[in-house]
Amino acid sequence: MDEITRDVVVIGAGAAGLTAANDLRKAGLSVVVLEARDRVGGRLWTDVIDGAMLEIGGQWVSPDQEALIDTVADLGLSTFSRYREGDSVYIGPDGVAQRFTGEMFPVAPETERVIDEITARLDAMVAEIDPDRPWEHPNAAEWDKVSWDAWLRQQTDDDEAVRNLAFATGSAMLTKPTHTFSLLQSLLMAASAGSYSHLVDADFILDKRVVGGLQQVPELLAERLGDDVLLNQPVRTLRWGEDGVTAVADGVTVRARFAILALAPVLYPRISFDPPLPRLQHQMHQHISMGFVIKVHAVYDRPFWREQGLSGTAFSPYELSHEAYDNTNHGDDRGTLVGFVSDQNADDLFRLTAEERKERILESLSHYYGPEAKNPIVYYESDWGTEEWTRGAYAASFDLGGLQRYGADLRAPVGPIHLACSDMAGAGYQHVDGAIRQGHRAADEILERARG
Repeated sequence: MDEITRDVVVIGAGAAGLTAANDLRKAGLSVVVLEARDRVGGRLWTDVIDGAMLEIGGQWVSPDQEALIDTVADLGLSTFSRYREGDSVYIGPDGVAQRFTGEMFPVAPETERVIDEITARLDAMVAEIDPDRPWEHPNAAEWDKVSWDAWLRQQTDDDEAVRNLAFATGSAMLTKPTHTFSLLQSLLMAASAGSYSHLVDADFILDKRVVGGLQQVPELLAERLGDDVLLNQPVRTLRWGEDGVTAVADGVTVRARFAILALAPVLYPRISFDPPLPRLQHQMHQHISMGFVIKVHAVYDRPFWREQGLSGTAFSPYELSHEAYDNTNHGDDRGTLVGFVSDQNADDLFRLTAEERKERILESLSHYYGPEAKNPIVYYESDWGTEEWTRGAYAASFDLGGLQRYGADLRAPVGPIHLACSDMAGAGYQHVDGAIRQGHRAADEILERARG
């Protein structure tokens, strides 16, 4: 087995780890990045399936994501706007598809008033929260004890209003049932995007895409590191102490002054730490879990919905696919729809055969777009739950009470071990932007110690 020595060993070649490694290299430290997979990118993965380029992982860039926008520009990549001309579609409890424009769903006037009122209340609460330190809010303990669903139902008995308000952070972002996470966790999700209103505004949160795919960001960052990115090297053991770390992977052993764990916290138990991590970390990491969503890609010979004057944007808290968008690639004559099936619905679908699952999902899409949606020329489901080195999607969040109890310790270094991941971001939480911000932070922490 090869033995190498570096100033820093980075475990995980996603956006966080590769950002940190590039920062450290620029500052004059030697680095190596060990990646368990046979590719870089982590939860960013652009691939060609049956002749169609699909964004299997993360893909969108919103205007507040300055760290990602700066990185995209630095790497010489270009972006294009998501197609959004025409009407959106909403399906209410009666199962009828209704066309609408603007941000508000076509609901009854009283339901609209309730949604507006609670949205304003949430925006005011979010404005008081520092996304990097939500646990410091005076009401943090109280807000972390009540589930997101329970809090909304305390505000109103209008079920349609609750479902529409809940799904922005539930099915759409944290991808967990809304009774399983707290109001505080939901407010963090909104604060990470600037406001609750931002989070529910598809034109804001799903604004642009990178021409050629977002995985180019980690690929180009890895190129700058050359031979110091090693694939197919899951780290099995990490020995650590005052004199540094030793990372033992399948084909290489790295001795270094510092380590960065740049992988999802749910994967830390895959590494044997010697000595074990402190009690606090052992407890904390048991209160963090991944959500689960199926990202559905349906490619058609043309974007037929545009002929009907539809933008491709569709929502319904009553549908199997709770949201869907026009995801046509830049310069492509074909049309692509992307739909999402979350949490319990996703679990249930995987109890069916692949054919039954496809039939149910396409049936749901046809409720928005008409029968033509049932006949794609390419169909693919992103199933991150089966990925050994991810184990869910999009990201990890705390259970009820966990954020206030452990949040302040989540990013704290343990001896020479530093941590970076989108799952522990404040601004940009759960997004590539957050991963990049966390990569910069971890590198800064190490540089400060190395110079000290």
